[in-house]
Amino acid sequence: MKINKTAYFTLKIALKSVGYFVLFIFTYLTFAYVLSRIPVKENPVKPEVKNIDIYLLSNGVHTDLVLPLKNKIHDWSKYVLHKNIRQNDSTFHFVAFGWGDKGFYLETPTWAELKFSTAFNASFGLSTSAIHTTFYAKMKENSTNCVKISISQRQYKKLTHYMTESFAMNKESELLFIPTKNVYGNHDAFYEAKGNYNLFQTCNTWTNNALKSCDQKASFWTPFQGGIFSHYL
Repeated sequence: MKINKTAYFTLKIALKSVGYFVLFIFTYLTFAYVLSRIPVKENPVKPEVKNIDIYLLSNGVHTDLVLPLKNKIHDWSKYVLHKNIRQNDSTFHFVAFGWGDKGFYLETPTWAELKFSTAFNASFGLSTSAIHTTFYAKMKENSTNCVKISISQRQYKKLTHYMTESFAMNKESELLFIPTKNVYGNHDAFYEAKGNYNLFQTCNTWTNNALKSCDQKASFWTPFQGGIFSHYL
């Protein structure tokens, strides 16, 4: 039986492409697991100077860092404005920050609505980024997805600097609010951010780097939330 040469070479190229893709995914996941379990050197401070509580929060896939809305070090209410959320409430005491792909944030309210183009652009850094902020009245630590981390004032200054530098701002140093109906609830809003999301710089990589910036336990590198939580739970 004669084999069409064009079809043969097409099939050969297709099989090779699938093989390379599978090899890439396997290598990526292997490095993600191994490097996420390697801890960076924590810079411990005396317990008595750890007087600011922050929280590491996860929804199972994505991580946020939750900070005090206002203290003597930094007043986030001057930047993340209550007027930008659906329901203003004066009882808020915390604000959560999560960096991520802008297209994914605004165009994918649920996993069922995820488009191939959105996932492709996010994976390869082809779209811009945004920071999702959420107000909370109180935080409750638990053993699965919310960890309290106590840090010093010096460490908190480092963290707020990292956070501030992640936002895109105008000439007046104001955050660039993104008007959209695709918010997740009554107490959240989106802002323009710096950088591009990709397979090697994910929302969880950003959170992990934030913890590194203020000398806390963190992974050497991780694209997944499990890598961060492995050092806390």
